[in-house]
Amino acid sequence: MAQKGNHYPLIFVHGVVGWGPDEMLGFKYWGGFDDTIAYLNSNGVESYAAVVGPVSSNWDRAVELYYYIKGGTVDYGAAHSLKANHARYGKTYPGIYPHWDEHHKIHLVGHSMGGLTSRQLVDMLQDGSEEERAFHESHPGTELSPLFEGGKDYVFSVTTVATPNNGSSFAQDKNLIVGLIEDMVRKAATIAGVSSLSSFVYDFKLDQFGLRRDPDESLAEYIRDVFTSSIWDSKDIASYDLSVVGVSANKQYLETKPNVYYFSHTGKTTVGVPFTSFQIPGVYTNPLLVPSATYMGKTITDPQTSLINATWTTNDGLVNSVSSYYPFGADAKPYDGQPKKGQWSYYPVMYDWDHLDFMGFDVIPQAYVNAFYADVARSLLELDK
Repeated sequence: MAQKGNHYPLIFVHGVVGWGPDEMLGFKYWGGFDDTIAYLNSNGVESYAAVVGPVSSNWDRAVELYYYIKGGTVDYGAAHSLKANHARYGKTYPGIYPHWDEHHKIHLVGHSMGGLTSRQLVDMLQDGSEEERAFHESHPGTELSPLFEGGKDYVFSVTTVATPNNGSSFAQDKNLIVGLIEDMVRKAATIAGVSSLSSFVYDFKLDQFGLRRDPDESLAEYIRDVFTSSIWDSKDIASYDLSVVGVSANKQYLETKPNVYYFSHTGKTTVGVPFTSFQIPGVYTNPLLVPSATYMGKTITDPQTSLINATWTTNDGLVNSVSSYYPFGADAKPYDGQPKKGQWSYYPVMYDWDHLDFMGFDVIPQAYVNAFYADVARSLLELDK
């Protein structure tokens, strides 16, 4: 008989602009001034916060996530690095769960882009990379990362939280999404209580592109260097991978796997405009997200894709609610307490929760945020092996 429940650890994967525990003067991505990961661990839920590139592409983030969990020197792949025109190797990590394998699986919980990153990691683990394997075979002297070999059934479940599983209409305009990303970095510093950017500890983790902060460089100069870089013109960057066009182009790396549970949680911070299909920000929307929520609330078409229509106006300030439920075309059903592997179970929309509320950065009381993730953990740990 199958064992009831499981004890697999939860690995939390941050979204765009995310940071690690040694940055932001101790202000946490998961919980802000009240550490949600510590809260879960104190209540008997083995939990870890992963750290990946805050504005890197989904490919680079998924690779970094693998090594951050397992340990080792990040290997972005010879073929990918050549195509992306960046360094093949990155940082070396000790691993937060080094004995991770098919006998010691994990639950991945990703907020925002973290959900896409989690999905891509699962795809890489199971399918590897045909392109990397082909490059290795044609260049026998080159090393092939175990990640690209495939055949690794290491993940028990994936939970996406406010994730643009089909892309965000706001990210369709590169200038808008890049501008918001920069604003979010500066806003994060303000929330953390940083009096000046010179004392702000934050790393964009773009070493593969040679974008590092010099010892004598101010953070303001570092931010300027990053956001005036040509990396934003490429497709190997977060701004592209968050767009509807980007997610559609990367579908082959985001497949729903038959041996993994999938769940999603969705926010809604907008309200309808009477007699129209438009939405406007609700009174509880974070001021930082009011412009993006307004833009998305009136965007019903896009010249780059036919996917966007009037159903996309409801949003959480950064992600369209309809895009968050599940990947279009995947087997899915509303959560009913009887989830199945290979099928998405999507929870009811959470009204008056904007994109930042799921991080504990807004008017939602922190106790509610901790309770939300405690409920997520409880549901995941009740899944039978």
